[in-house]
Amino acid sequence: MKTRVLTGITTTGTPHLGNYVGAIRPAVAASRRDDVDAFYFMADYHALIKSDDAGRIERSRLEIAATWLAAGLDPQKVTFYRQSDIPEIPELTWFLTCVTAKGLLNRAHAYKAAVDKNSAAGEDADAGVTAGLYMYPVLMAADILAFNANKVPVGRDQIQHVEMTRDIAQRFNHIYGREFFVLPDVVIEEQVATLPGLDGRKMSKSYDNTIPLFAGGQKHLRDTIMRIVTDSRLPGEAKDPDNSALFTIFRAFASEAESAAFRQALVDGIGWGEAKQVLFERIEVDVAPMRESYDALIARPAMIEEILHEGAKKARAIAAPKIAELRDAIGLRSGSVAAPQAASKAAPKPGKSPRFASFRDGDGSFRFRLFSADGEELLLSKAFADPKSAGALQKRIKELGGVSAVLQAQPLALALELDGEQVATTPTYGDEQARDEALARLRGALDQLAAQE
Repeated sequence: MKTRVLTGITTTGTPHLGNYVGAIRPAVAASRRDDVDAFYFMADYHALIKSDDAGRIERSRLEIAATWLAAGLDPQKVTFYRQSDIPEIPELTWFLTCVTAKGLLNRAHAYKAAVDKNSAAGEDADAGVTAGLYMYPVLMAADILAFNANKVPVGRDQIQHVEMTRDIAQRFNHIYGREFFVLPDVVIEEQVATLPGLDGRKMSKSYDNTIPLFAGGQKHLRDTIMRIVTDSRLPGEAKDPDNSALFTIFRAFASEAESAAFRQALVDGIGWGEAKQVLFERIEVDVAPMRESYDALIARPAMIEEILHEGAKKARAIAAPKIAELRDAIGLRSGSVAAPQAASKAAPKPGKSPRFASFRDGDGSFRFRLFSADGEELLLSKAFADPKSAGALQKRIKELGGVSAVLQAQPLALALELDGEQVATTPTYGDEQARDEALARLRGALDQLAAQE
């Protein structure tokens, strides 16, 4: 069974070497694992909290998408999308806002830091604090819970937000009486490298000490590396590799043998200028092929848009049924006010329950249908070579329950997945509203079956 892992990238700047080594490279590597169902999104709603420069955000969205794709992210194997292309996320944010305690948000680190800064300056506690900053944890919770992510890799400064997501999800589940949301686990990448910037501090846009990954091309990369601050030791004098930003950055790109050779060169007294040239050449070995791909992508923004639109379709195929289920649970079912309770279908007779009907196809394979208590066809299974396998699937479906069922939305139908494999589909419905209404009935039937076990 695949583990769903979700990672967001805030679109407020141009990617640098620290982003690549600390986040992009390990995330791309993880996305290639067979046991991972990877979701990567550009957090452009979150970016609005940090920046009101529309041009910067628009440019950053393009650059970040091109960077991840150039670094090897395969949109066919992952779900890669823009947060703002998923309307279910702001809708879910409001649902979650209505169950989130203000006291919980008061404890958020970012908000408390802003209040403490204002208090120290003698300002009103909430001076300059927007509702967006205050509500940031709820939006992040919606990002995660819309897709029932199992694991969320974050830096240590974001641990609290995942913990708050769990609190919010538990509160919602408790109020509405079902396990609507999976409780996500935080993943701390202890081995992820943190690169020093030009001044020796952590490489960060906040310190304006970054080394660009692609921006400005090869010449700008070299010129920036040549500006890394070093001590005053002259050529011929031994350098201390363990306290050298050059060595730390070099080691993030090089093999053990290459790192050992560079360490020895520093100890033997290589000049700083020559050492910086060695560092540039080693980084360029990895970056040059990606830069070529990046430049090609940037030159074709329409292709990037198409990739992101396809990613949004994949993401919404999961988020839309989830929101339909939640709307039903909280009393926002479409048409519920206009239609009397008995208008659509007659209530099932007492004692009746959902049932399976097995049959044999003309080619000799075995399949089955799931019918609701009132006789509506809900699912048609895939074909099996023998009845025993079909029966085993029936047993698993009986034990599943509506909350645990993974139901992927297709244009006008739904597909049931188990262990990452599509095992059954619903009939084709007339429109998306009919499909979403059928989703609620299907989950209800699955709950009935599970209750009988």
